[in-house]
Amino acid sequence: MINETLKEADQKMGKAVEVTREDFAGIRAGRAHPSMFARLTADYYGTPTPLQQLAGFTSPEARIILVQPYDVGALGAIERSIRESDLGVNPSNDGKMIRCVFPELTEERRKEYTKVARAKAEDGRVSVRNIRRTAKQSLEKLGADGEVGKDDVTGAEKKLDATTKKHTDAIDEMLKHKEAELLEV
Repeated sequence: MINETLKEADQKMGKAVEVTREDFAGIRAGRAHPSMFARLTADYYGTPTPLQQLAGFTSPEARIILVQPYDVGALGAIERSIRESDLGVNPSNDGKMIRCVFPELTEERRKEYTKVARAKAEDGRVSVRNIRRTAKQSLEKLGADGEVGKDDVTGAEKKLDATTKKHTDAIDEMLKHKEAELLEV
């Protein structure tokens, strides 16, 4: 029972780290890339659909992304989704594809993105700690119910703390790389 709780906590923490990694991918560092559009959805025939399923993305230049919809009927919805997003870009539509030209990153904008990255990292760490708290409560309940001994619970909590530290360190490492990438001119 203890091993199952620890394994489940480790898996959930791994997913929290992965979500943080995806959030970091959405933060633009210098070069525009299609993963920035991964979180966006467009209303496609009444259903919110990820843009990645509605269009192909290419990057002919460092600051330009071309969005080629698979169905031209979705062009307006895709453009609206991009315009209303937090990407800070004004898409232009030529009737067949959407051109997104990203502005040059200023020092002020880089610092702003660094703050966003720190906030996303903190969200990831909070998520990991919440998973730890839930697992710790499960372990304490097992000990209180008499299903396992007190020493087993103590040992399991130490393993849980080590797992938590491993995942928060991974988030901190990703943040360090993202900050370096953002501040690099």
